[in-house]
Amino acid sequence: METTLFSQVVVLQPEDNKRLLNLCGKLDEHIRLIEDRLSVDIKQRGYTFSVSGMHAAVEKACKILHELYIQAEKHKILKPQEVHLYLQTAQKTPSAKPTAEEHSMEIRIKREVIVARGENQVRYINNILHNDINFGIGPAGTGKTYLAVACAVQALESERVSRIILARPIVEAGEKLGYLPGDLAQKVHPYLRPLYDALYEMLGFDTVAQLIERDVIELAPLAYMRGRSLNDSFIILDEGQNTTIEQMKMFLTRIGFNSKAVITGDITQIDLNSHRDSGLIHAIEVLEGVKGISFTRFMASDVVRHPLVQSIVEAYEQYNKKSGK
Repeated sequence: METTLFSQVVVLQPEDNKRLLNLCGKLDEHIRLIEDRLSVDIKQRGYTFSVSGMHAAVEKACKILHELYIQAEKHKILKPQEVHLYLQTAQKTPSAKPTAEEHSMEIRIKREVIVARGENQVRYINNILHNDINFGIGPAGTGKTYLAVACAVQALESERVSRIILARPIVEAGEKLGYLPGDLAQKVHPYLRPLYDALYEMLGFDTVAQLIERDVIELAPLAYMRGRSLNDSFIILDEGQNTTIEQMKMFLTRIGFNSKAVITGDITQIDLNSHRDSGLIHAIEVLEGVKGISFTRFMASDVVRHPLVQSIVEAYEQYNKKSGK
């Protein structure tokens, strides 16, 4: 076991105060995050950083400092999420450089550039680009829904499709929809909130409202898709683990010409009475290997939210393994 402390000095060039401040973050939060995640100690004096710790961790930290300094020039504001993602890439691929070229893919939309990072996120986007039906399966916070919405927005803006359809199974938890106030749209709005939020961020509130009014973007409960044939559309089914077997089959057979579908879900968070009733689990068993259908499986290490979320997901996974669930 490695116990000898190792130190390495990094000098960032060229000197640029804005890039340096962007790299370090507010109150040096990015530097603190690197220290915490890699268990290293970082001392800074101007553009010179002294990194101490275990040899492998120090080398990773130095590479990440160099990479993030490059990204600090490209991004007006370097967010803690970006630092978190670079750290994940470095920890999962110790023998490879965590460079944007090797481990990232950009989704360009009019308002911003959305970056998919890590092997599974890049594989997910490639699968969506090259297959008509795509499943993204894994724990919360891995970017399944967000990246699917980004691909849908890109397809709409480039006129590869004429509309976006977002669906979700309505699994009632104690309250019946009929007793909730408002019309249908108001009743289902809370269930579709994650999809709304992603759209608002990528398109803007006013644009989303206009597109929904014109039916270019349609948000609907899964049950309302029965009997339809969806052509020239990008269709996203979120929370697919809560579909029944019959609902999943119904949804998959709605796909029409020039359409693409993405189904996302987390098989560890099924709200149905029986896990064996889940249409997502059944679809994995029935459809894997079918040409034109892809499956991307995300893991706890792909979580891109607060680092604590990854630890929580891993803790539950370990508990379920020990208890045989």
